[in-house]
Amino acid sequence: MITEHLIVNLILILTVAWFMGRVFARFGLPVVLGELLAGIILGPPLLGIISTSEPIELLAEFGIFFLMFYAGLEMDPKEAVEHIWPSTAVAVGGFVLPFIFGYFACSMFGGTSFQSLFVGMGISITAIAVQARILHDMHIHNTSIGHIIIGAAIVNDILALISLSILLELAESGTIQVLQVGFIIFKVAVFFGFTILIGHFVIPRFIRKLDDREGKAFTFALVCALVMAYLAELAGLHLIIGAFLAGQFVRKEIMNIDIYQKISDRFYGISYGFMAPIFFVSLSFHLSIRWEWSFIFFTITITLIAIMGKILGCGLGAYLYGKSLWESAIIGSGMNGRGAVEMVIAAVVIELSDKLINSQTISEPLLTQDQFSALICMAFVTTLIAPMSLKWTVNKSSTYDENAQFNHLWEKSKKG
Repeated sequence: MITEHLIVNLILILTVAWFMGRVFARFGLPVVLGELLAGIILGPPLLGIISTSEPIELLAEFGIFFLMFYAGLEMDPKEAVEHIWPSTAVAVGGFVLPFIFGYFACSMFGGTSFQSLFVGMGISITAIAVQARILHDMHIHNTSIGHIIIGAAIVNDILALISLSILLELAESGTIQVLQVGFIIFKVAVFFGFTILIGHFVIPRFIRKLDDREGKAFTFALVCALVMAYLAELAGLHLIIGAFLAGQFVRKEIMNIDIYQKISDRFYGISYGFMAPIFFVSLSFHLSIRWEWSFIFFTITITLIAIMGKILGCGLGAYLYGKSLWESAIIGSGMNGRGAVEMVIAAVVIELSDKLINSQTISEPLLTQDQFSALICMAFVTTLIAPMSLKWTVNKSSTYDENAQFNHLWEKSKKG
């Protein structure tokens, strides 16, 4: 329900996010950092003027949804397919190594086996929506490295969601059912197979006949995105993966270019201009810091191994596919941002943990409040660092002409 309180909160969020985004852009930093800082200023970490609420969370989730659809809309599917194997290698390296690091780090701090497994999973995630925004802000989303990072982020989160399903089953029943694991993998395979068939054979027949009377082309694109998001949820994946793949349906080469541009402009406005800032501001609302040395040391450790695990794991995957050391460093830096998916997973684990403790199935929580808070702090810090380290590695690895071109685009984005 729209209330005066909600309207005032939205005015504050959008105004401060816009202002801080402009300040950061003027200093050559991504707008998303300003939006994150706006959340710290307005939210519980500093002033406490705004706290999370159901309407804000709903708008934030739609922010992720529209952001991912627009990212899919802008990505060339042929380029994505061309980079599928390096993307997979980067994703596997960037999932396995941080997972192992996180497991042993949590165990060293006294975590149980389940807590260590879930902390390891939290460290291994890459947030697709965050990466898409950072790459777009830096004008490298349509480069080969941009395609590898986005493709790897998708595969990485699929691995995380499949692993989550397996771990939740293990926590609830005490055993891993082989048939259950097989069924999860089967659903994922069917979802992607169905997506490819629909996107290649069915959607082009409709989309060629689209006109834009009363914005109906936009409605058609939105329906595609919602249907794919629903099917992704049925397959045990997150809705943002479905939204991203739906964006691939609306391709320049199969529709009128003017209609495509209108659809693109509308999704860009509603995502980057309205809902995405709400999402990035709301991320900061989840920060909860306890000023005790044990918590601070644990959080610092988790954050450092999360950063190093991604850079080494993803960089190794890229290097094995013929990328140079600097290109591998760019990809590792670009994969470091966390955010939405991690918070979804952590919330699901906390909810199941409470349920199992209440039913006396387990005696220790699957994730303690300190571990949850440490993961949220780690997600925030890595999201803050990712664009700065990405810009630094891009500048260091570029030739003089490439560097000049990149800086020209960067300056242009600061003025736009």
